Amino acid sequence: MPVDPYILLLLGTVGLAALVPARGAGADVASGASTAAIAFLFFLYGARLSTREAMDGVRHWRLHVTVLACTFVVFPLLGLASRGLVPVLLTDPLQQGLLFLTLVPSTIQSSIAFTSLARGNVPAAICAGSFSSLVGIVVTPLLAAALLGSGGGGFSADALVKIVLQLLVPFVAGQLLRRWIGGFVARHKKVLGLVDRGSILLVVYTAFSAGMVQGIWHRVSPVRLLGLLAVEAVLLAVMLLLTWYGAKALGFGRADRIAVQFAGSKKSLAAGLPMASVLFGAQASLAVLPLMLFHQMQLMVCAVIAKRRSHDPEAATADDSAAPARAAVGTAGR
Repeated sequence: MPVDPYILLLLGTVGLAALVPARGAGADVASGASTAAIAFLFFLYGARLSTREAMDGVRHWRLHVTVLACTFVVFPLLGLASRGLVPVLLTDPLQQGLLFLTLVPSTIQSSIAFTSLARGNVPAAICAGSFSSLVGIVVTPLLAAALLGSGGGGFSADALVKIVLQLLVPFVAGQLLRRWIGGFVARHKKVLGLVDRGSILLVVYTAFSAGMVQGIWHRVSPVRLLGLLAVEAVLLAVMLLLTWYGAKALGFGRADRIAVQFAGSKKSLAAGLPMASVLFGAQASLAVLPLMLFHQMQLMVCAVIAKRRSHDPEAATADDSAAPARAAVGTAGR
């Protein structure tokens, strides 16, 4: 089962924040840099999202609606149900972080990778992940306002303005400028990917530095962390089962069921971390902890599932019909 190297970098960043947290003027500089990094991150998201690919995927609207329902309806309902685990397994801050985890959009890259490995409908996974990310920019903050309330770092009109300015405006700007900068973004995909990840590391360092300065970590014990891991394991198992057998009940074929399972059962660390920074402010360190743990867990479990799916008896015949779709993905540069 793979350990994502980027998770190791994230953990290293958390360790750096624990040993050398940003304080005073340094904290102000780090906060300003983090704000700029978040805005640039969502600008790149907007510049990368291909309108043509999105329109090509509209014909699979039933699949996309299913994935969106799993991501923004079923997941949040399970997150709300976790309130019953306080204080037996979770503390209030950890439950709030777990609830936030259930509100963020699905992944794009890992959904595509696992769908391809399992010989599923790759173009559908691309579109489903892209739609989820796009919808999440608006829906995640609205759900956070409705479900987290004052527990979400004091969600207010000011927080909504920050979300619009830091997330939505840069994203729209990227979409508007995509006609002129889309080619540059595509040609420098690897370099800009490093910028993406570096921006998220900066956000993590700023959030966990604030947590260290305020002594937040004294409120989390090893027992509580184990409880959180157990709850997240159950959450992931429930969503994997619901997406697989639910898609079957809805009449989807094998390839589409694979896309639904991998796109509908995962949460995006890349989208969630910047949003948490805006929504939770100084409390972001505890808020993102459940998301970071869930991210690694979903990668490990889904990698095993995808490998097993690739050896299904149906996979041999499905692979022949899916080959043109995967070729189309290659020409799309995804």
